[in-house]
Amino acid sequence: MKRDLALTLALLLAFTQTPAQTNTPAPQQPSQPSQTPTPEDGPEDDVVRITSNLVQFDAVVTDKQGRHVADLRPEEFEVFVDGRRQEITNFTFVAGATEAGRVAQPVARPDRSAKSVPAPPVPSAPPRASQVRRTIALVADDLGTSFQDIVGVRRALKKFVDEQMQPGDLVAIMRTSAGMGALQQFTTDRQLLYRAIERVRWNPQGRAGVGTFAPLEPDPLEEAGSMTGRKPGGGDRKQVGEDEDEDEKNASKSVDEFREGVFTVGTLGAIGYVVRGMKELPGRKSVVVFSGGFQIYRDPSRTQDHRNTERIIENLRRLTDQANRASVVIYTVDARGLAVTGLTAADQFNPKAGAAPDFSGVNDRNDELLRNQEGLSYLAEQTGGIFVKNTNDLAGGMERILDDQKGYYLIGFRPSEEVFRPEQGKTRFNKFEVRLKRSGLNVRTRAGFYGFAEGDRKPAPRTRSEQLMAALTSPLASGGLTLRLTSLFSSPSEKNAVVDSLLHIDASQLKLVDEADGWKKAVIDLVAVTFGENGGALDEFNRTETIRARGEGLQRMLSEGLVYMMKVPLKKPGAYQLRVAVRDSQTEKVGSASQFIEVPDLSKGRLALSGVVLTSAQDDGPRAGAAEQAPGHDLLRDATVRRFRRGAALDFVYHIYNAKADRATGRPRLLTQVRLFRDGQPVFDGPAAPFDPGPQADVARLKAGSRIQLGLNLTPGEYVLQLVVTDQLSRGARATATQWLDFEIVK
Repeated sequence: MKRDLALTLALLLAFTQTPAQTNTPAPQQPSQPSQTPTPEDGPEDDVVRITSNLVQFDAVVTDKQGRHVADLRPEEFEVFVDGRRQEITNFTFVAGATEAGRVAQPVARPDRSAKSVPAPPVPSAPPRASQVRRTIALVADDLGTSFQDIVGVRRALKKFVDEQMQPGDLVAIMRTSAGMGALQQFTTDRQLLYRAIERVRWNPQGRAGVGTFAPLEPDPLEEAGSMTGRKPGGGDRKQVGEDEDEDEKNASKSVDEFREGVFTVGTLGAIGYVVRGMKELPGRKSVVVFSGGFQIYRDPSRTQDHRNTERIIENLRRLTDQANRASVVIYTVDARGLAVTGLTAADQFNPKAGAAPDFSGVNDRNDELLRNQEGLSYLAEQTGGIFVKNTNDLAGGMERILDDQKGYYLIGFRPSEEVFRPEQGKTRFNKFEVRLKRSGLNVRTRAGFYGFAEGDRKPAPRTRSEQLMAALTSPLASGGLTLRLTSLFSSPSEKNAVVDSLLHIDASQLKLVDEADGWKKAVIDLVAVTFGENGGALDEFNRTETIRARGEGLQRMLSEGLVYMMKVPLKKPGAYQLRVAVRDSQTEKVGSASQFIEVPDLSKGRLALSGVVLTSAQDDGPRAGAAEQAPGHDLLRDATVRRFRRGAALDFVYHIYNAKADRATGRPRLLTQVRLFRDGQPVFDGPAAPFDPGPQADVARLKAGSRIQLGLNLTPGEYVLQLVVTDQLSRGARATATQWLDFEIVK
């Protein structure tokens, strides 16, 4: 990744040398969008606090029908810590998004039939922290879910995105085997979530097999023993060779259980990584884990089993404490559903004549089913969540989980010094107990907390690397420095795809140091990382830049900001994410920004669009076949910041790839449409207008552009411009391509 001012300006120049459509509609003023009722913002601070002066936690109260109860008073609660009653000093009820009137809007999935043209998806703008109503991480434990059960998990995830996801939901779909980039997958864009669901597959390297249970098969050691005259069971257990067979069985079992323990710790580590990344987000967050489960306790008489148990318990305790302090509730779903433990067609069950059938394998399955629910149950109980088990309706279980987030009580008390006093040299665990004086109600809360106050252990990041890494891994943009990132995909040739990224930095927030002759200097650290579909880092750019300015240049830099340019070559198509963090070396303020980029596979001949450049309209607008002068700073800043006033005229330019040519005329037959959205709702639907390529001969790479007039009555805020291009010479999904870009309207 490298800076390349000339190439970036050349890119914008290529876009501005775009033939205007002959039938460009007159600029239209989109109408005022209808207002959607929104709930009051919840508290920005952490829900759970553990300090020397205040312990605050959350509790959910339901009636016998599972309905939330929101009218309780403080005197109706009794709080105990290790059996000692505490005086409640803080008390409030926080309503969730659905309680406050937001209703989920089911999304119609496109018709996949060959003859239909699917409706273009509704785009969504990247969220700001103030707009987030629910933060939900859906974790598919591909390390511990069988091939058979992963199908149900994918189905439940799709139903959530289609029908249960609400406006204002910040959602990520992750896998426990994913890399560092997993935390950066939080989005409001359903299309990105669909792509994440497609990557949820069975992991043959994990601890789960093809089916929920392994088929019952004859023990090869016992069969070998019967062939040599040894009895497989009963009789004299001291006969020669019997002990050796038992040792081999135990050795094989130990290896399998050690392997399961390693993958279990891997699952817990992945969930913990997600929890730590969500800590800085405001409010009460949720992690929903879909898994085939894992055991906690094993045979204590066997050394290896005892070590596995200790390792798993230690990781569970660490994870639940992290979740509680991060205000994260962990919900768990047994992906095995209503499992069948009896004999199946895959089992090899051939009892010998005259011998009683041996059903020990079936009994083992029953035991395994229950043992593997131990870990999932523990995670939910310790963090105040719900464990969904013994049901094939995983989507229905997800509905229960979402209903559980309709509201909660925040309860606080002043702790005694004893709760932070070590016990036998170890940090003590303080157990919560909440009782209700009103009968017929159930209360669910966190299990407790370890006796150390926030800030007593790991301090805030101090080093340059720690600060930048914390900003890069935050699910939402860090706000110490205001950044704006615009990444534009283009394909200069059939074999090359590049992403040109423009980063705007608010220079007024930088600390300027005086130098000789009126010069001012600022030093910034910049890290940019490109993540692939699997969450792995594909490309990294890390450097320190020194900025000097004076006079008019200084004033313009302070008022308009800086634009930093990067070029990212891409070797193959797919979904990418670019994340950038910038640090002021003087003040140590850090800001971050991110953007998803979809790179289509042009080699398949499918209609596709490049990124969109959006700028304030020039006097004459783009003319067919006429070269424009190189864009100045204002144009470059417009394309990067994407902030415009009401009533402004906007020019947008882009490329169309892989259009079909009419056999008779050699010309494309394309329709282009402009749509405008706010909060996921349409504000403006332009007509589908025929596209005129002008003198362009290469129909595989067409330059296009037009203009839109913003209405004076539009409410200031975030909007999304969507372009829809339809090829009348193609059919089905290949006939339509869309591209979108978010921008802001100000007064």
